[in-house]
Amino acid sequence: MTGRAQPLIPRVERQHRLIEELRISAPKAVTADALGDRVQVAARTVERDLAELIDAGVPITTRRGPGGGYAIDARRELPPLSLTPGEASALVAALTVLGPRASATAQSAMGKLLEALCGTTTGGPR
Repeated sequence: MTGRAQPLIPRVERQHRLIEELRISAPKAVTADALGDRVQVAARTVERDLAELIDAGVPITTRRGPGGGYAIDARRELPPLSLTPGEASALVAALTVLGPRASATAQSAMGKLLEALCGTTTGGPR
């Protein structure tokens, strides 16, 4: 791991937590202040992180005004998708950066990706 990747880890973990907090609250909108309290960062940091996630295509919506905030499409499962082995390997490499600090959800995703790449059953999350 390069020294450059290290600062990304807290941001990636924080962004994953923000997505999970939005999923837990769905379909209700949550303010940046409330999300900041939950992940222990300033509201401005939340706004920057969510803007980056929105730019990346994460289905987060913003509602302005009273009762507004951020919300996410919280489907229980995604439709089937096909990844090339290279795409799956890129996701594995990205998850590997998190290492032992990966969430249970990230570990489960890693297990599924490795299972697909290796063509074997791994027996669950790693």
